[in-house]
Amino acid sequence: MAIESLQSVSDQLAALIESASQSVVRVDARHRIAGSGIAWASDVILTADHVVEREEGIQISFNGNSYQVELAGRDPSTDIAALRVKGAQLTPAPIGDAKGLKVGHLVVAIGRPWSEETVASVGVVSGRGFGWRGLHSQFRDGLIQTDVILYPGFSGGPLIDASGRVVGMNSAVLGRGMALAVPADTATRVMTALLKEGRVRRGYLGVSLQIVPLAETLAKQLAAKQDRALMILTIESASPAEKAGLLPGDILLQIGDQSLEGIEDLQRYLSPERVGATVKLKVVRGGELKEVSLVVGSK
Repeated sequence: MAIESLQSVSDQLAALIESASQSVVRVDARHRIAGSGIAWASDVILTADHVVEREEGIQISFNGNSYQVELAGRDPSTDIAALRVKGAQLTPAPIGDAKGLKVGHLVVAIGRPWSEETVASVGVVSGRGFGWRGLHSQFRDGLIQTDVILYPGFSGGPLIDASGRVVGMNSAVLGRGMALAVPADTATRVMTALLKEGRVRRGYLGVSLQIVPLAETLAKQLAAKQDRALMILTIESASPAEKAGLLPGDILLQIGDQSLEGIEDLQRYLSPERVGATVKLKVVRGGELKEVSLVVGSK
């Protein structure tokens, strides 16, 4: 590639970052280095929950101005917090579709932790769907893994694609040494709930569970297409599980159309939209298959 072409690419990238930076703010809500935030609407900021260590006296800065903001809601399980600002007209960031990202796509992480100047780190998408089983199973669509450098204070800032659209929110605490971002579609869903209720309601049964092997003979007898299931160890008083008549020792095979081979299967099924819904559980009790109706609670 000719030097002139490389310079053109470099100039375009610099312009892209400069434009996206108009929607990035500094968030002062902890004693150590500040975090970053994304202008989600003209009066709303998306940031990382772990950046907000205090719930009062939160301040944001951009374009040489500082403003006091209020915490509108937070969801530690997805590391997202929503802030409301008065007296400032923010430039909302364009939101992209993280589902369109592929391994190898160019991405840029932007933060504003140290001063008025933004800081950027360029890289590529190195993995999709991280955390969708086991660790971080609350992320139905997984997390975006990249090879960008998340400098101190980058948490809460945007991950943008080559079109300058926000495809994720960077978080240093979710990755355990890896650069991970919460997908924009997940952030949108969580922010909608936070701005409406201040929290994210999640489905709740009120049981403690243990993964158990499903004997081959029992699986054949029940026509079950799985070799593991979940056994109930304890049931909380007045919980949805108790009201439905479930008992310690019951083995859960399926909830709705979801087979239950791991606890993360149940966690993914109990999404906010399931709260209040009546679902069918396939349960093994005393070697016999039973069907139990249960109304999903919230927690």
